[in-house]
Amino acid sequence: MSAEDLRPAVLRALRRVAPEADPAALDPDVPLREQLDIDSMDFLNFLIGIHRELGVEIPEADYPRLTTLDRILAYLAEQRPAPAG
Repeated sequence: MSAEDLRPAVLRALRRVAPEADPAALDPDVPLREQLDIDSMDFLNFLIGIHRELGVEIPEADYPRLTTLDRILAYLAEQRPAPAG
């Protein structure tokens, strides 16, 4: 799946922990926690939401890679390659 295909699921998970977030106003290259002023527990809940939405296991060792929206989408695209055919 491409990053753009994954974006709606990621934004749904984000809205669950930061309902006031405006997806159109997010800078894809600035850390989400900084932009939305969410704490580590909210960020963890966001990652759990991504897992529920997409079924992607995200090991704790990979959490440091998941800082910005673009990085999260790229990571998920790596984890969920496009179906063959």
